[in-house]
Amino acid sequence: MQIVLLTALGVGGATVIGSILGFCFKNISHKFSDIVLSFAAGVMLAAAIIGLILPSMEYGGKYGFPIAVVGIFCGAFSLNIIDKFVPHLHKVVGADQEKHPEGMDKLDKVLLFVLAIAIHNFPEGIAAGVGFGAGNTAEALAVAGGIALQNIPEGMVIIGPMLTAGISPSRTFLCAFATGIIEVLGTLLGYFAVSISAAILPFALAFAGGTMLYVISDEMIPETHSHGSERGATAALLVGFCVMLATDFYI
Repeated sequence: MQIVLLTALGVGGATVIGSILGFCFKNISHKFSDIVLSFAAGVMLAAAIIGLILPSMEYGGKYGFPIAVVGIFCGAFSLNIIDKFVPHLHKVVGADQEKHPEGMDKLDKVLLFVLAIAIHNFPEGIAAGVGFGAGNTAEALAVAGGIALQNIPEGMVIIGPMLTAGISPSRTFLCAFATGIIEVLGTLLGYFAVSISAAILPFALAFAGGTMLYVISDEMIPETHSHGSERGATAALLVGFCVMLATDFYI
């Protein structure tokens, strides 16, 4: 339990660390952010497959494959439903460039942006917590590590738009801190859910894997390929994927 709690704090704390870096480096280049985010996407992609989806099929026995397929699509569909109500803003550095209803001022756009990140952090936290239910701590830590890597640049880019919109530095930090706390709660919920009932473990693992695949495909890849750094971003994703493969092979 102690390692789960520390992991939850680490996953949520990564957003806070990113926000602190955002205060220090307000003009982070798109290229740097895209490379870091792509590397995290590669780690998350391998972690979703190796640490969540394949164990789901293994624990599901003879019904492992259909359970995994249903879980993957349910996880992706859940985030898709969330996006219908609170769209995740892809061009996070230029939140004022997003398409929103007419009449929404800049502050409203930024607050919607932060709310979207907070809501998406919850299922990501669940994915980190569910991984521990399979009993493979190394793979669970790899899943959580990939999510934490993503949270650092995400925390960095929310600072600039909020300060520009006139939100005070202290309130800006509190908003970033709150998005991290939500991820901590999601991690603990995911862990306790599979701990209470082992019967839901195969579905829960696949569900968590589906949410990660959705985030990678719908959020991370479009963001990292929208600023002219496609080749570097693709290379970084492959490196991240291979790093996760090496971790699984040698550890």
